[in-house]
Amino acid sequence: MQRSRFFKTCIALAACSALPFGFSSAHAQESLGSGQFTVVVPFSPGGPADALARILSTGLNELHKQPAIVDNRPGANGNIGIDLVKRAKPDGHTLLVVPQGNLTINPTLMPKLDYSVFGDFAPVVSMARTANVVVVNPSVPVQNMKELIALSKSKPGTISYASPGVGSSLHLAGELIKDQSGADILHVAYKGSTQGLNDVLGGTVPMMVSNLPTVLPHIQTGKLRALAVTDAARSPFLPNVPTLAESGVNGVALSSWYGVLVPKKTPAPVVAQLQKDVEGILNNPKVQQQLKTQGLSPWVVKGDAFGDLIRRETDMWAGIIKSHHIQAQ
Repeated sequence: MQRSRFFKTCIALAACSALPFGFSSAHAQESLGSGQFTVVVPFSPGGPADALARILSTGLNELHKQPAIVDNRPGANGNIGIDLVKRAKPDGHTLLVVPQGNLTINPTLMPKLDYSVFGDFAPVVSMARTANVVVVNPSVPVQNMKELIALSKSKPGTISYASPGVGSSLHLAGELIKDQSGADILHVAYKGSTQGLNDVLGGTVPMMVSNLPTVLPHIQTGKLRALAVTDAARSPFLPNVPTLAESGVNGVALSSWYGVLVPKKTPAPVVAQLQKDVEGILNNPKVQQQLKTQGLSPWVVKGDAFGDLIRRETDMWAGIIKSHHIQAQ
């Protein structure tokens, strides 16, 4: 009898140790139940949100031994995919991976939105963050922010910056830099980041404020020159590039981040389990290496703290949008 118990104990321990992230699948399934996971990205394939959704779906599949897919639903500035999750069954099996702008900017920029961040969703956890970076075409005769600001003042109305659209976080970051530095720079809006990036690479537009993953390869090959990062600290991916504060531009400490939400009535134990799952997935060394190759850093803010983050940034962006009279186009 003792030997039988011994072997049963060994088998149980072996089963637990085989789990990829160290969680008990029995406990996880008790909270979440069974069924396919659908991770919705409200944008086309490619880009940080899509990459994070694929990491999340793979992790959920390995952790729960249940099917997990990524569902890209682009359109209406992300609103189509967001609405899909809003209407989904609140059982923890339909998740939304979304950039901060849809949570903290659009509610002010688009007051007639069909969703309310806190009225229709339960914020689960943030997944990753990345610095934004001010870059110029190498033909622009500046090496740092001080020189860029001086050049813009010496040639008023001639230095423009590209953004992926009116009211995007990168447009607003540019306006905040303009406010805080006195730079004379003009905004040029594009429909998405690709065309704007191509024009900066080609020299048609001299500069842009961009998510680091989008421009990092071009910085590394010398096709773009990085002047400053907008985060509070230097980026580990660009350790020799100063922050805006180090460059004399104070009051601009911004990063881009991505979070996970579920429908509003998802039970609290399910939300708590998903928080643990995401943390476990992000603690996996292979996942961390995947993020690193894309210029992303794992970043977990959960529970009430995640809700507070969303509220705080919503207030900040609202002030910029209203002071500049920015309207969605």
